[in-house]
Amino acid sequence: MTVVLDRPYEFVPPYRGNLWPTAIQTFRLIDWHLRKKEAVLDFECRHAERFAESLQAGHGILLAPNHCRYADPIVLGWLAREVHTHLYAMASWHLFNTNRFEQFALRRMGAFSVFREGNDRKALETAIDILVSGERPLVLFPEGTTNRTNDVLKPLLDGVSFIARAAAKKRAKREDGQVVIHPVGLKYLCLEDAHAWAHEQLAELERTLSWLPAPGPGAIGNLVERLFRVSQAYLALKEIEFTGHASTGELSPRRDRLIEQLLQQSEERYSLVAKPTEDVRERVRKIRAAVSNTFFAAENTVRDPATFRRDAERADLAQFLLSFPDEYLTPGKITDTRIVETIQRIQEAIFGKAKESLPMKVVIEVGEAIPVPAGRPPRGEADPVLCQLRDQLHTMVTSLSQEATLLA
Repeated sequence: MTVVLDRPYEFVPPYRGNLWPTAIQTFRLIDWHLRKKEAVLDFECRHAERFAESLQAGHGILLAPNHCRYADPIVLGWLAREVHTHLYAMASWHLFNTNRFEQFALRRMGAFSVFREGNDRKALETAIDILVSGERPLVLFPEGTTNRTNDVLKPLLDGVSFIARAAAKKRAKREDGQVVIHPVGLKYLCLEDAHAWAHEQLAELERTLSWLPAPGPGAIGNLVERLFRVSQAYLALKEIEFTGHASTGELSPRRDRLIEQLLQQSEERYSLVAKPTEDVRERVRKIRAAVSNTFFAAENTVRDPATFRRDAERADLAQFLLSFPDEYLTPGKITDTRIVETIQRIQEAIFGKAKESLPMKVVIEVGEAIPVPAGRPPRGEADPVLCQLRDQLHTMVTSLSQEATLLA
């Protein structure tokens, strides 16, 4: 659950020293972590010289990668090693509330917290100051959250350009050089045949649903059919859990109806009214904020954490269901990585954690530097900086997606 109800938000600053980041790189601790925890065994950096040139020029640098796996912030350590630098990164507050070791490790690797359920001025000021000082490059994920759909770029949040412009304005006053954004395309590729792995994982999911697993790996068509059946079963279970009954028909409209019902249930509880222009992510953010604010404003004797957690779970589920794109398993476009990602999303839904057991390689591609002007974007028009960032990321993600093995 991404809403923390155990304690009120308290800003977690980054660790400013170089001793720990240097030790982590020297002893290859990120390599160990990625190999053991994420099954990411290899990497390839492309156009790292673009990043290096911005470092040498003394620019304030914002790295803006697509965000498809929990491993993404860690794999950027390989890019940092390539150009001999360390990084800072903004990370959601809930990540600092797992255990003390992870909070310790996150900070030592340069992470600092952001409260996504509210206006976190301290996190914004920290991010802006990092870019103004040019002390280290700053990592911000413009999609906001991970989605495990490596081939699809989600809409970008405008906070990235806001932070970059605010820093550029301060730098311009000091006549201290530019702020630039480097888009970074991340693509995970299977190092082994995914067919047998997919059969094994689907068989486990089928047993969990009390089904008899299909015999043998079978053809890709059979694999996709089984994947759709498991997806239907999961959706039906959630429909029963939150609406009382399972519906019929195609998966996409059923998914969309459930998302809307989940959002409406929570919005009614907190007297929230969704604007016609608001997308699901914005509605989810408002629900999470209302859950957190209402919980901590209530008296200890009258608030029931279980009720608030249930409301937060509804919002999380609505956002999670968005990570099943309609076109991802279209015949003629099915790749090994798309099969793996879809299975892992279902594993996260049912088991709470994906089985990161298929060896992967990550390609880290650095885009051209986007100079950030100090002035505000044109009123009533799309922000040109955000448009350039989106276009570069979309081009890289689309191109990189074609490097996966086509199955059908």
